[in-house]
Amino acid sequence: MQYKLLGRTGLFVSELCLGAMTFGGQGFWKAVGTLGQTEVDAIVGRAIEAGINFIDTANVYSEGESERLLGESLGTRRKDIVLATKVRGRMGPGPNQIGLSKAHIMQAVDDSLQRLKTDYIDLYQIHGYDSVTPLDETMRALDDVVRAGKVRYIGCSNLAAWQVMKANGIAERLNTARFESLQAYYSLAGRELERELVPVLNDQTMGLLIWSPLAGGFLSGKYTRETQSVEGSRRTGFDFPPVNKEHAYAIIDVLQEVAKTHEVSVAQIALAWLLHQKAVTSVIIGAKTVEQLDDNLNAPNIVLTEADLERIDKVSALTPEYPGWMLARQAGDRVPR
Repeated sequence: MQYKLLGRTGLFVSELCLGAMTFGGQGFWKAVGTLGQTEVDAIVGRAIEAGINFIDTANVYSEGESERLLGESLGTRRKDIVLATKVRGRMGPGPNQIGLSKAHIMQAVDDSLQRLKTDYIDLYQIHGYDSVTPLDETMRALDDVVRAGKVRYIGCSNLAAWQVMKANGIAERLNTARFESLQAYYSLAGRELERELVPVLNDQTMGLLIWSPLAGGFLSGKYTRETQSVEGSRRTGFDFPPVNKEHAYAIIDVLQEVAKTHEVSVAQIALAWLLHQKAVTSVIIGAKTVEQLDDNLNAPNIVLTEADLERIDKVSALTPEYPGWMLARQAGDRVPR
């Protein structure tokens, strides 16, 4: 297992992060996973044994049950883990039990600490944008929980590039904690963040954490043009994130060939490609079984050749889009020849 710096923090995290979305199985998240304490203990233990020191969850996962199960499982190992969770989603029926207001953040962080059985959260992330609450209020509130010692660093998830820049601009103006990482969707079937977000992250020296690296299981190797429906699969009842399936099948065709060459699974090649991307800090992997986890854990051991990368890049490439193609065209015109 390799370890990378998380943004500007000086904190090293494993290049694979264990995602806890499959823990619990209540409410909306039941389609993702229904693991109980025994299964959670096995998966957490195997991940730590393999060198993973980074675990990500959210207060909304299984209505808080994911955090509770994870806190119970970590026990005395908590001090060895970089623990990340999130705030924004609805945590009750009241009008103020959702969002990124100071009131909700202050309540949510205390509730998460209690469920996780810890007195601090290493990385506290907003789970999306709140169109109602001014970013100034959100950034001040996040800084308050940092100054109170409840949170070490703050990050964001599912934001547009302009929202990331605006938030960090506010933090600089107010001299508050700033976002040190972005958690975002990125896969071979969904490379859109390369257009605007990756350049922003590079400019801001922010870490990039990847959710759904297998496109909700679509790149797991189960799906092909011949096998478009898989009994019991997550995507059968939870077709997310959106995928251009015809484009994805073409990608899978190439992944199968590369996987055969390396004698590994299609999923491992899809994960390995992400680990070869310079902007990526850590790839979040979720699992319903220890066997699934073990398969994913081998991805860092795969060294893709230049030929492999070229083939995969070509089949998964984004369609040129303005202003990207103009920026690329003008990129070299200021260099003396």
